[in-house]
Amino acid sequence: MATFLYRLGRWAFVRRRLVTLLWVAVLAVCGVLAAKAPAAPDDGFAMPGTEAQKAFDLMNERFPGGHADGASARLVFVAPSGQKITAEPNQQAVERTVAELAHADEVTGAVSPFKAGTVSKDGTTAYATVSYSAKAGELSKGATDALEQAAQHGRDAGLKVEVGGNALMAKPEAGGSSEMIGMALSAVVLVITFGSLVAAGLPLLTAVIGVGLGMALITGLGSTLGLSSTTSTLAMMLGLAVGIDYAVFIVSRYRAELAEGRTPQEAAGRAVGTAGSAVVFAGLTVVIALAGLSVVGIPMLAKMGMAAAGTVVIAVLVALTLVPALLGFIGRRVLPRKARKGGVQPKKENGGSRWAKFVLRRPLAVLLGGVIGLGVLAAPALDLRLGLPGDESKPTSTTQRRAYDLLSEGFGPGFNGPLTVMVDVKGTPDPKAAASEVAKTVSALPGVVSVTPPMFNKAGDTALLNAVPATGPSAEETKDLVQTIRGHAAGLKTTTGATILVSGTTAMNIDVSQKLTDALVPYLAVVVGLAVVLLLVVFRSVLVPLKAALGFLLSVAAALGAVVAVFQWGWLANLIGVEQTGPVMSMMPIFMVGVVFGLAMDYEVFLVTRIREGFVHGEQPDEAIVTGFRHNARVVTAAAFIMIAVFAGFIGMGEPMIKMMGLGLAAAVAFDAFVVRMTIVPAVLALLGRRAWWLPRWLDRLIPDIDVEGGKLQTAAPEPAPVRESVGV
Repeated sequence: MATFLYRLGRWAFVRRRLVTLLWVAVLAVCGVLAAKAPAAPDDGFAMPGTEAQKAFDLMNERFPGGHADGASARLVFVAPSGQKITAEPNQQAVERTVAELAHADEVTGAVSPFKAGTVSKDGTTAYATVSYSAKAGELSKGATDALEQAAQHGRDAGLKVEVGGNALMAKPEAGGSSEMIGMALSAVVLVITFGSLVAAGLPLLTAVIGVGLGMALITGLGSTLGLSSTTSTLAMMLGLAVGIDYAVFIVSRYRAELAEGRTPQEAAGRAVGTAGSAVVFAGLTVVIALAGLSVVGIPMLAKMGMAAAGTVVIAVLVALTLVPALLGFIGRRVLPRKARKGGVQPKKENGGSRWAKFVLRRPLAVLLGGVIGLGVLAAPALDLRLGLPGDESKPTSTTQRRAYDLLSEGFGPGFNGPLTVMVDVKGTPDPKAAASEVAKTVSALPGVVSVTPPMFNKAGDTALLNAVPATGPSAEETKDLVQTIRGHAAGLKTTTGATILVSGTTAMNIDVSQKLTDALVPYLAVVVGLAVVLLLVVFRSVLVPLKAALGFLLSVAAALGAVVAVFQWGWLANLIGVEQTGPVMSMMPIFMVGVVFGLAMDYEVFLVTRIREGFVHGEQPDEAIVTGFRHNARVVTAAAFIMIAVFAGFIGMGEPMIKMMGLGLAAAVAFDAFVVRMTIVPAVLALLGRRAWWLPRWLDRLIPDIDVEGGKLQTAAPEPAPVRESVGV
């Protein structure tokens, strides 16, 4: 492989104008197609195979036109202190507000609380439910403005009015200030790392081109492949991350080859032949991690993973062709001015080599310190509770959170998460009696506050009833109650002939959490297993891939421990603006595994391939470790700092789930890059010595020799260039 990539790098360097024009043309064509492509559909958040999803689908079938998936809002009215909401002036203000909304855009229903009976027992609080035809996040501006204006009119009348539900939920948008901040921080880190504006700008330029092409393809194929706007979020984030990393690695190797006295053309070929091989296999590990999201069984996650994997493939192709082509225009200007003038040779000693020598002097102590430290940080993860945080986790500055609190005070904590029990009475001898028996059984269960009378559809074969738990939506007691109701389904089926399904937002969240928890071990097995096989081919070693996988699991466990400590236990929560503790987002473990595994294997491949290269070329094991760190520790450190800065930027955002993702990903990258890859890895390699590269003979014969280290390039004579062009000096 190294020889092929070497030739590719030299060809791209020489044919730089052609290669650059081809990439620009492809980007322009895809951009035009994306601009003309029809809008992508909303793929929703389907959970095939779960009971809540089955009930949801049956509800849409049996209650046509009910807009079960439409947005909804809860207007919560609280009377002034010392007054009742049922007092005539207050009641009139509520009636006017609800009547105003009933005629607003996209509203399918708005019922007064005095007609619906939704007034608290103490008479101080009432709420009105407003239903919409459009889905949450897709309401028109006119509809949301009308909702906010109506609420304000109620406040002007002297009432306390807050809006709950999902009607005011903003549709997520890719891009924005976080990406711009990330690019700015990346530029600063790269300038410090390379000491050259030209060298720092090239990775940013190629990463933007790769991400732009990936986003254009996702947009252009959105309607054909069913890719929604949310699909591109992960693709943009990871495409930018790996695009910068891969370009930085090749540029860094190009600079090292120049510093050793090679011509720019030969340096480009060798950079792509050696560093490019690492890029290919690092990219493959990321693709494996992202494509593995398909085994989880959630269509939206599968599409996000495949779209992001495609963007990573584009980043690899850009690094192997466009980067050397642009290096052809830059030439030696990629070096700092002092190095260009004086022909400075590569340093034999730097921070990376000094750190490696420190680890080599006491590898066992360093290894134990790293493992114990990560183990302590991972301890809180043993108390991990998963869920999908709702309005209760939002800041108190939001109207949704205030509405949640008012409903809890007026009607009880479980009122914010009612359970929808669907009773399929089709084919039963007495449908009404069967539904009544179900309602009676559910209402008698411990933890149930109230159950509404069964509401039948027009055909009379399906009934709905709402059960209000005594505890909040994210409480463990509510989860137990859902399982208890489902546990009675078989007995009720026998006695009444009716089929019982439990759904609703709370039940759906519980099912999502359970499905993601069940999928975590198979996902880890698939992703880690395939990556170990791939790394076995790359490093031609049994122990190095196993060490890489175990180190990754340590860093992810420590990051999850940090998330639990902050968001579930409340440690240091005030420092980052977390106002309410609760369960960890259900998708967090799998999402963290998918994203961080790819980045962790990037760092592993970048660092260890350089160590193995030194070993293969005749250096002693300890000497090869020092060589690898001298050349690549600075690059891995820069890449890690860029990712940490980008992810940490999300901690300052208002949405708790975004905060959680930012903290978790930033912590995972920090632990993996600096504790695992820069500390535990050299310590383990030092303790193993030559045994680190042990491979059974029978396995050695089976595994193809792909020459990632570029051993064949050491003796190969430079190939003549097909065309000579002037190179920047």
